[in-house]
Amino acid sequence: MSSAPPPPFLRLHPHSSISSFSSPRLPHLSPRTRPWRLAAAREMPWPHVLTVAGSDSSAGAGIQADVKACAALGAYCSSVITAVTAQNTAGVQGVHLVPEELIREQLKSVLSDMSVDVVKTGMLPSAGIIQILCESLRKFPVKALVVDPVMVSTSGDSLSDPSTLTNYRDELFAMADIVTPNVKEASKLLGGVSLHTISDMRDAAESIYKLGPRYVLVKGGDMPDSSEAIDVLYDGKEFVELRGHRIKTRNTHGTGCTLASSIAAELAKGSSMLNAVQVAKNFVESALHHSKDLVIGNGPQGPFDHLFRLKRPPYNIGSQQRFNPDSLFLYAVTDSRMNKKWGHSIEDAVKAAIEGGATIVQLREKDIESRAFLEAAKACMEICKSSGVSLLINDRVDIALACNADGVHVGQSDISAREVRELLGPGKIIGVSCKTPAQAEQAWRDGADYLGCGGVFPTTTKANNPTLGFEGLKAVCLASKLPVVAIGGINTTNAGSVMELRLPNLKGVAVVSALFDRECVSTETRNLRSILTSVRCLA
Repeated sequence: MSSAPPPPFLRLHPHSSISSFSSPRLPHLSPRTRPWRLAAAREMPWPHVLTVAGSDSSAGAGIQADVKACAALGAYCSSVITAVTAQNTAGVQGVHLVPEELIREQLKSVLSDMSVDVVKTGMLPSAGIIQILCESLRKFPVKALVVDPVMVSTSGDSLSDPSTLTNYRDELFAMADIVTPNVKEASKLLGGVSLHTISDMRDAAESIYKLGPRYVLVKGGDMPDSSEAIDVLYDGKEFVELRGHRIKTRNTHGTGCTLASSIAAELAKGSSMLNAVQVAKNFVESALHHSKDLVIGNGPQGPFDHLFRLKRPPYNIGSQQRFNPDSLFLYAVTDSRMNKKWGHSIEDAVKAAIEGGATIVQLREKDIESRAFLEAAKACMEICKSSGVSLLINDRVDIALACNADGVHVGQSDISAREVRELLGPGKIIGVSCKTPAQAEQAWRDGADYLGCGGVFPTTTKANNPTLGFEGLKAVCLASKLPVVAIGGINTTNAGSVMELRLPNLKGVAVVSALFDRECVSTETRNLRSILTSVRCLA
């Protein structure tokens, strides 16, 4: 389902908290000084990242990793090559720097002609190249700058001149929205300070923040004594520890490049910084898990599969359109027993709901044989695709994969969102049912895209489903970092009162019986849509 281009970005206070920061911004020219300067480029209907980095002949890192990561996450990626390297899974055998004037011409060619949203930097091997980049960004401003201070390859080979440290600290960091050093790079930036604990990472993030970037992400993937992959994000006010599984694999070449370019892709699509970092971290973890047994090359540092295609038969990861939370506005959830009661096929019920104004559809079919369910799901996918409406499958990841559905919704007793993501890959929508703030937090950490919270009212469509009421819904919405859809006993008599709560993160209502336990599904959907629209117009 397509989404509109990101709206114009508003300038925020340089010390805006992580939770309140909602959009990337124009680059600033000195620490904490960020004047507006709008580029005269034409707007494009898709997110665009420009990566400024070195070429990796093994295609595991550098420009090649950046292009693949952006493609996997649904962003266009152009490139400026700063160096050509000869490297493979054993290490770096040679580095040839691109002449600085040619780098200047590459930057001018792209920035003057194409509407670039975000610039991401990787290997900047000389002080002169950093200066040229800074000059180009002042002349052709973009919405955000992601700086990955690449100094040493995964194999331990040096990729930049020691003189670049000063230019990173004195010039480039002052223009950065986020800087993403690993613990080794953070140590080098801070004069060789030792980093062994989470407390050390926090101190390093705080010290690097003082050099000018708006956010600092210190990556702990290289911390040998940690059973988890822990990164620390800092915005000058608060720290957020982002925890993930440590994947045991040799295929880690290019993880830093991939993480930074994934952050850039999400920012280009309009994400908040916190959400962009979390999505990027989840993507890298999923890709590593998917690729952990791949064997490409004979050295100790192999590449991984950004597109989730190499281990399986051709793997369709869909349109890669960014999930639009506004699609949760009127969420139709089918029920096989209700369809049978009224003589409706699944396909007819879905078509009628969409005709009435449903903005997203979930197939929740508990009483149907798998083969019949798959055939119906494929037919529903065609109906939804032609209408620009996303189709999700309840619980059944196998059905979702087989029919190339837009996503899956899971409950607390099902497999986790993290495990679903590993199976589906990037670009699919994952929803999680939750009743408590703790469950909402876990769903966010696991990489879910939205929450279904309920039952708000008593309901008979799901056995043993406690009623949360407005207070329970409010508690989840206030705690959530994800968009929320309310569910449970919602109908034309009470849907308006739910939306009139104006709760943060509440995007819509999910409805079962009020739509499908009726003779005319389209009429009931149209009536409910009218009520919801009226409430929204009064906001």
